[in-house]
Amino acid sequence: MPTHIPTRHEALELLLKYNSSQSLINHAKSVEAVMRYAARRHGDDEEKWGVIGLVHDLDYEKYPKQHCTMTKQILTEAGWDEEYIRAILSHGWGICSDIEPLSLLEKTLFAIDELTGLVTACALVRPSKSVMDMEVKSVKKKWGNKQFAAGANRDVIEKGAAMLGYTIDDLIEMTINGMREVAGEIGL
Repeated sequence: MPTHIPTRHEALELLLKYNSSQSLINHAKSVEAVMRYAARRHGDDEEKWGVIGLVHDLDYEKYPKQHCTMTKQILTEAGWDEEYIRAILSHGWGICSDIEPLSLLEKTLFAIDELTGLVTACALVRPSKSVMDMEVKSVKKKWGNKQFAAGANRDVIEKGAAMLGYTIDDLIEMTINGMREVAGEIGL
């Protein structure tokens, strides 16, 4: 089967086929938005980065114990381009995948995936319940409290920031800015 470069529409259809949880869909859209923001910042292919961000957790709702493994199977069967599949699988490096993030795109996805969850949690405890008025220091205040948004693995975020050569503050700022672009759509 020839490899296929998916469109955003195709990626969204696939995401919605395998996910019904609004929180997972919002997470996917958050990651997509940050990836698009980062791609523009680096002068790279925004559509490609966005599509990869949108489906990075494609299999998580239906196959949490086979996360990444089922995504590879689903996307391979759909004929998706190998570069896209590799990038998607790299976000689970050291957790559910042995594919190390190597490209700028892969390192960015690895770094911001967990961080979007932390930023979301920080937004939800704000009076505004929004990222629109959130600053980096708001997230940093919650950073050290490992009980807060316990699912957001700070070690992965730190490792990702280091791979990119970013400070944690720079990574948080980029993530907030990207999420602001879809704040209305994701309820933040």
